[in-house]
Amino acid sequence: MAPVSIGNVRKSYGNVAIMHGVSVDIDDGEFVVLVGPSGCGKSTLLRMIAGLEDITSGTISIGGRVVNDLPPKARDISMVFQNYALYPHMTVAENMAFSLTLAKAPAEEKRRRVAEAAEILGLGDLLGRYPRQLSGGQRQRVAMGRSIVRNPQVFLFDEPLSNLDAKLRVAMRAEIKSLHKRLGTTIVYVTHDQVEAMTMADRIVVMQAGRVEQIGTPLELYDSPANSFVAQFIGSPSMNLLRTVRRGDELVLSSGQATDLRPPAAVDEGQEVLVGKRPEHIALTGESGLPATIGVVEPTGSETYAVMRVDDEELVCLFRERIPLADGAVVHLSLSQGVTHFFDPLSGLRLA
Repeated sequence: MAPVSIGNVRKSYGNVAIMHGVSVDIDDGEFVVLVGPSGCGKSTLLRMIAGLEDITSGTISIGGRVVNDLPPKARDISMVFQNYALYPHMTVAENMAFSLTLAKAPAEEKRRRVAEAAEILGLGDLLGRYPRQLSGGQRQRVAMGRSIVRNPQVFLFDEPLSNLDAKLRVAMRAEIKSLHKRLGTTIVYVTHDQVEAMTMADRIVVMQAGRVEQIGTPLELYDSPANSFVAQFIGSPSMNLLRTVRRGDELVLSSGQATDLRPPAAVDEGQEVLVGKRPEHIALTGESGLPATIGVVEPTGSETYAVMRVDDEELVCLFRERIPLADGAVVHLSLSQGVTHFFDPLSGLRLA
């Protein structure tokens, strides 16, 4: 186990900068997830920690030791890839023991460490099989087992569940989280799936365009997003953002339609405000309130999702009950229920 420190790391290809001074401190034994849209730099950052990508400037430390110039094999890390990277001509046991074979470990030690990892991952009955004889979830467990036998200081996961179906992904999330609790090893995990990040991480690092937007626990990011990007990226369905203007003591839509929201004290008369509302923080009212036209209704049994139009804006609403809503009907909404977030429409930064 070891802490990982990333200090002002930059990466350029020629004159093109793709990482812009990223700094993240990961505690010993912590499960940290790097999340963001495709192309944000999360996988590049993970590969730099692993030593598979050079850094242009900055420092990366593992266990208090700067590893900038160390090759991957000297960093005491283990990486689990998206495609499993199993050798098809080797059995499960041989795949799991491969790193020990390269290190010329004694046969008894290899057998013992493979058996221990197989017990942890429920692979004991599969050690004699070949990868082609395994399901996707079993192959992923073998890839994890190959990492466990090395007993590294840090596990690196690069979108390991993206090739699995939805049901199996949920099961594997639980397995990886359980594995972390059992081993206590530091984990850095990359995914583009924010639900995966929310359910697994001790802390989440939200990235965009080679920059860190915010670092925090899942609930910190959900409840107090630092900007409109984080607000929309974290949460499923994502947060609604409405453009409003302060008129006196209220916020109105661009059409002049009044809402039931009061502006933050820092907002001046005539100033635009981006209002953020989670789908579950919008309430149906009677005949008064903000008129909205129902577009698509998605009943899930215990909940009802509805996509509505308010002027030129689209709102996604989540109601924690079964509500009969008809496509095209007009209903009235209250935005003052629950938590409201306010952002600057130009910078995207949080106002209150």
